[in-house]
Amino acid sequence: MKILWKSMYSVNDTRLEKELFGLKFKNPVGLAAGFDKNASMFNDLSSCGFGFIEIGTVTPVEQKGNPKPRLFRLKDDKAIINRMGFNNNGADEAVENLKKRNTDIIIGGNIGKMTTSTSDQYIDDYRVNFLKLHPYVDYFVVNVSCPNVGSMAKLQDKDFQIELLEALKEINAKQNKVKPILLKIAPDLNDVQLDEVIEIVLETKIDGVIASNTTVNREGLRATKEQLDEIGNGGVSGAPVKDRSTKVIRYLAEKSNKAFPIIGVGGINSGEDALEKINAGADLVQIFTGFIYEGPGLVKKINKAILSQMN
Repeated sequence: MKILWKSMYSVNDTRLEKELFGLKFKNPVGLAAGFDKNASMFNDLSSCGFGFIEIGTVTPVEQKGNPKPRLFRLKDDKAIINRMGFNNNGADEAVENLKKRNTDIIIGGNIGKMTTSTSDQYIDDYRVNFLKLHPYVDYFVVNVSCPNVGSMAKLQDKDFQIELLEALKEINAKQNKVKPILLKIAPDLNDVQLDEVIEIVLETKIDGVIASNTTVNREGLRATKEQLDEIGNGGVSGAPVKDRSTKVIRYLAEKSNKAFPIIGVGGINSGEDALEKINAGADLVQIFTGFIYEGPGLVKKINKAILSQMN
C-alpha cells in the first residue's frame, strides 16, 4: 500500500531538494504540527509525498486538552476552528512511537507547555520535552503561539522568549548532535511585535521561524455570526489565514533582509497558494487544513507548481 501511495503522490526531482539548517529536504512541502500529535502516523504519512513531517504539539506528560466538541469545519470558508488545547499522550509515548521510525523523511518535534503549568514552570515544560525528544527528531519547533492553551501573555513576551530559547540552546549544546530550533509565531502580530521576533532570532541565533499559527481574527468569514457564536472560542486555520500569514512572511523576510529561514504555513490550498508563500520569502511550506480538505494530492500539486516555476 505504501509503495502504491508513494507512486501516486511523490514527485521525485532533485531540483526540489532544499538544504536548510544542516538538513537536506527531499522537497519543500511539509505536514504541519497538529495532525500527528503523538507521532503515531508519520511512517504512513511519509508515503504522501511530503519532504518533512512535524509531530506534536507534545507536552511533558499526557494532556486531555479542552472539552469536546473542540474541532469545527467551516466548509464555506475552507477553514477549521479548533480549541484542542495541546491534547496529546505525552512525550514518553511520542518517543516510543518515534523509536519505530522506518522512514528517512525529516521529522520535526513541536513542543509546548502544559495548560495547567504556572508561568514559573513554563521553561521547565519545554526543557523536559526537548531532552526527551532530542535523540529522535531532526529539528525542534518551540510553540509559543497557540491561542488554545490558557494564558498566552508571558509566552508572547520578548524577554521570556529569549530566556526560553537560551535555555533550550544550552541543553542543545550539551548533546551529541545539535538540533535546529525554530520559533512558531502567530499571524496576528503587529509590526512592532514582528520587529521583536526578528530581534529575538538574531539575538538568540536560533535557526528560523514558522509563520504562522492559527488566527483569533474572524473578520471576513462566510460563516454566519450565529454559527460562530455557537462554535465559541478557537483558532482559525485554512483559507482565511492565507493573506495574513503571507504578509507576516513577507515582512519578516524583507525587514530582516532574509537573515534567517522561514517556513510558511497558513491557508495553502493549491500550488499557487504555496508559490505565493515562497515568493514572499518562505524557504519551505507546510500544510494542515489544506491537506484535510484537498487530500494528499495537494502535496503533489504543490511540488509540481514549484517545478513549473523553475522552468
